Amino acid sequence: MPDPFADQPDWAPRPPRPTALVPAAVAATLRGRRVWVGLPGTGWRGDLRGDEKVVQRSRTYVPVLPEQEWYRAESEGVEVFAPLVPADRVWVEQPDDTLTDPGRGDVLSRLVSLDAPAPRFPVPVVDAGPLVGRRLVHVDDGQERRDLRAVTELHSGADGDICVRAATELAWYRWVWTGQPPETIELPVHLVWVE
Repeated sequence: MPDPFADQPDWAPRPPRPTALVPAAVAATLRGRRVWVGLPGTGWRGDLRGDEKVVQRSRTYVPVLPEQEWYRAESEGVEVFAPLVPADRVWVEQPDDTLTDPGRGDVLSRLVSLDAPAPRFPVPVVDAGPLVGRRLVHVDDGQERRDLRAVTELHSGADGDICVRAATELAWYRWVWTGQPPETIELPVHLVWVE
């Protein structure tokens, strides 16, 4: 198979790995992992975090929290209510370098099965539309840094590069419950993708 990155300039990093969604039943650990919930044929909801599976009356469940509540509970040490979702309705995100992006072709090439949530393919930040609040992946020296949120749109940085400012997800969500603006980092656009 030909290398899809053969024509890529030396200065540009390879894109981050896409994210596969696997059934919670096959995941070894769930605590703090990004999860999706839903029902085949109906739809899916993301921006959630899971906790370890629990069994009640021979049925397996996954405690699931909105990310904001999960970060608040972990950071502030507070108790929060986590609804128990049947494990067969929970999928776990995990980077997967075996997936191939179908591209952004015509509508027929974008069709997916409704049996499970579709894989998520990173999009270069310059092609992603509005950015504030979106999940980012920063790739630098071959290392992927996830769990970032955009806090600005594209802008000209201090040295003239086109950049986006980002905060860690913990700082992004803490901004909500404390009102304290997050510390941010300025990232050059050629090193950033939207998840």
